Amino acid sequence: MAGNNMHDEATIFDVLKTVFGFRAFRPNQESIITSILDGRDVFAVMPTGGGKSLCYQLPATVMPGTAVVISPLISLMKDQVDAAVENGISAAFMNSSMTADEVADVYRLLQYNKLNLLYIAPERFAMRHFLERLKSSAVSFFAIDEAHCISEWGHDFRPDYLGLSLIPEMFENVPVAAFTATATQRVQEDIINKIGLRRPHIVRASFNRPNLFYEVKLKSKVGPQILEFLGEHPGEAGIIYRTTRESVMETADFLKSKGIAALPYHAGLSSEERKKNQEAFNKDEIQVIVATIAFGMGIDKSNVRFVIHADLPRNIEGYYQETGRAGRDGGAARCLLFFGRGDVPKIRYFIDRITDEGDRLIAMGKLNKMIGYASHNVCRRKQLLGFFGEDYPADSCAACDICSGSVEETDITVEAQIVMSAISRTGQRFGTGHVVDIVTGADTKRIRELRHNELKTYGAGKGKEKTYWRSVVDELIAQEAVMQEGDPYPVLKITKRGSAVLFGGETIMALRKQEVKAKAVREKRAESGEYDKELFEKLRSVRKRLADAHQVPPYIIFSDKTLQEMCRSLPFTSADMRRVSGVGDMKLERYGKDFIDEIRRYLDEKQGTNKSPDKN
Repeated sequence: MAGNNMHDEATIFDVLKTVFGFRAFRPNQESIITSILDGRDVFAVMPTGGGKSLCYQLPATVMPGTAVVISPLISLMKDQVDAAVENGISAAFMNSSMTADEVADVYRLLQYNKLNLLYIAPERFAMRHFLERLKSSAVSFFAIDEAHCISEWGHDFRPDYLGLSLIPEMFENVPVAAFTATATQRVQEDIINKIGLRRPHIVRASFNRPNLFYEVKLKSKVGPQILEFLGEHPGEAGIIYRTTRESVMETADFLKSKGIAALPYHAGLSSEERKKNQEAFNKDEIQVIVATIAFGMGIDKSNVRFVIHADLPRNIEGYYQETGRAGRDGGAARCLLFFGRGDVPKIRYFIDRITDEGDRLIAMGKLNKMIGYASHNVCRRKQLLGFFGEDYPADSCAACDICSGSVEETDITVEAQIVMSAISRTGQRFGTGHVVDIVTGADTKRIRELRHNELKTYGAGKGKEKTYWRSVVDELIAQEAVMQEGDPYPVLKITKRGSAVLFGGETIMALRKQEVKAKAVREKRAESGEYDKELFEKLRSVRKRLADAHQVPPYIIFSDKTLQEMCRSLPFTSADMRRVSGVGDMKLERYGKDFIDEIRRYLDEKQGTNKSPDKN
């Protein structure tokens, strides 16, 4: 198959439609698939929800032999295999949770070339007998998921991934495709070198997820704040991230006491309880999972409508990947971060305990970038994409709190001069906290010892709260009037632009959000993809019933986006249903009638007729 694919274009489009139910590829999918079919190595950075699994599932159905997919979490494998099987693809997994007989059955399928896809964990490459069995099998290609785990520069390094460098050595003529949702340029180069990819076709898809709305709110009483958000999103599935096990339990208990169907997930729970809680979330039996970052890589649920970070994440890579679990079906979803500066010392406490100085400085630099994202009044999307080296060209993304709010410009030149005067008069040798203490006239032992209470600017801003002055410092950093220098505790330095504001008569303006307008814009945006909400709930019930009968999560039957399209197009026949995105031949045969019958029943009740509605 590989190397002779000029005639395969019709084939791959046919498979796309009949097996997966899609009429067109998403960006970059076709070039990745054709590269694999041509026998070429691939390195692809694709955002979560970008259609990564199709890039290896489709060629696996077309090429002779078995595609071996390396995936880091056992809990994810079953869902991926279930999803493939529902589409009529022969798939299996092999991991440590299986009995010897179950493993033997998979080996038998592999030996007799009965598998399109085999999912395994990276640790299996340390088992010589497994490699020997693989060598004697017909392997079509390897797909390495979460490939950033092989890089020590990545945010989630896993030593067991290093063994994957054996693949190109032992399987010389077998293509290897490596996928990740998060990789800076440096991490990308490290992954390619560590695995040993051979002149790979490189794809860096846009990190932009246009269906995600990013928002940061000042953290005050986070429990009631979360409850207020959930009140605005009744019945929607979501993930709430907390940094500690204690806060996970506290939040889950609080939400349950308020009538929210919520369960906890953290490493302190037994593996049985974690599995049970995750399955309840996957199967739409609960609305919310409250979790540490131990949760997430093991979830493939496509209809997560929101992700809340109730505490500050440690780095932007992790934050981006965690928010990426929202809206994987392409539907609108919300990403809300509650930011309080009280979270910063807690994270620094753990960073200070990193023994290697280089690693400690890297972690501190990443934290500072995360603080900048949360505190600067600059388009969230522009900041996120910029971190990964991508420029967002538009002036407004219209899908973050900064861009969709009514933003008014305020002249903060006087406040900026007060802050920079304090920085200048103390020799540009202190950080934000100390400078704010000087400006607000704080009576601290350190200020007295350094005699900073004798400075002309001491107490010049005591009429406003410390939080206000911190926001002024953040604004000066964002507008490059002030820079932070040095790690792990950066000091503030005045830039050339800052000097022009302080001494040269230049003004500086700040943007301030107006929440009321922002909410109206968000509501208007949510209405743009109109569909019949009552019918959607009825179709969700049908999906849940079928999912329970087949013992799979509901989103594996059909995604929310597919159900919403049914609510808009109202398919009355199999031919109508075939035109709905996400409905392939196998799913049409298995489930089409159930959904058509429900739509007919609903319209009969509504219209008193069984005639097909006018679709003109």
